[in-house]
Amino acid sequence: MKLRTGPVGARIIGLGDYRPHRIVTNDEIAQNVATSDEWIRTRVGIARRHFAGEGESLIDMAVAAGGKALAASGLAPEDIDVVIVATCTPPSPIPGVSPTVADRLGVPSPGAFDVNAACAGFCYALSCAADAIRSGSAQRVLVIGAERLTDWVDPLDRGTCILFGDGAGAAVVVGSDTPAIGPVVWGSDGSKREAIMVPSRDTLMSMDGQSVFRWATTKLAPVVRQICEQSGVELSDIDVFVPHQANLRIIDSLVRALGLHHVAVGRDIVDTGNTSSASIPLALSRMLETGEAKSGDLTLALGFGAGLTFAGQLLICP
Repeated sequence: MKLRTGPVGARIIGLGDYRPHRIVTNDEIAQNVATSDEWIRTRVGIARRHFAGEGESLIDMAVAAGGKALAASGLAPEDIDVVIVATCTPPSPIPGVSPTVADRLGVPSPGAFDVNAACAGFCYALSCAADAIRSGSAQRVLVIGAERLTDWVDPLDRGTCILFGDGAGAAVVVGSDTPAIGPVVWGSDGSKREAIMVPSRDTLMSMDGQSVFRWATTKLAPVVRQICEQSGVELSDIDVFVPHQANLRIIDSLVRALGLHHVAVGRDIVDTGNTSSASIPLALSRMLETGEAKSGDLTLALGFGAGLTFAGQLLICP
């Protein structure tokens, strides 16, 4: 007896993004902490970020991004059979946000679950979606990365308040006759879990920025090479590189270490800040809108952050 499986591959057919309307500049941040526009731009490369407004919940943002991805895909809500939300900032631990997001989008009775791999969450969730489709467990999956980080950041802590913003990005994943989402390379180093953490439910985020910077700039380039090797491509084949938007200096360091000067690189952090699991779909959506990336481009996505977790895969732009 041979068990039935799904299609050979999976692909993204639609992207959606949502950035809150409130834009917070470095000068506004500097009104509360000892910093300046020049200091922030020099150290992390951020000029502005988006903050969710009063009453604008993480679920609201996830629904907005998910709705745009559905519209871009040409599918109706009833066509979706699984909804995955990657987030590390849910408003409460129970229930997960994905069933509510699915209900508000009009998706009837889908499989629904949340993924918390912090800033690597979107890549983890995308892999879950692709694997579910290839195994035959799902046909069409909506993947959303959504964060309301301002709920967990101390506005008086210069090490974190300059970095983080709110937002959501989404992708619709379906089966494909040819693979368009490559195998994931993922991992973690729990010995460094204290580098980025919310110590308890009554505390806010703490971060050892220098420790995270050293880890990212020394450990992630080999991960990228492994992603390419596992998918059978060369670094020179890549058209677009979309790393997690953690820090512009980390992004530029990876580009130099990997020799990716020939590719279009996501640098959405300048205008959106660090949005954790939302950052990769937000950056890729913007690159497609501006023409920096185009349909059919071979794209390398790389998420990394608290845990410390990382995950990445190659994909074809929708």
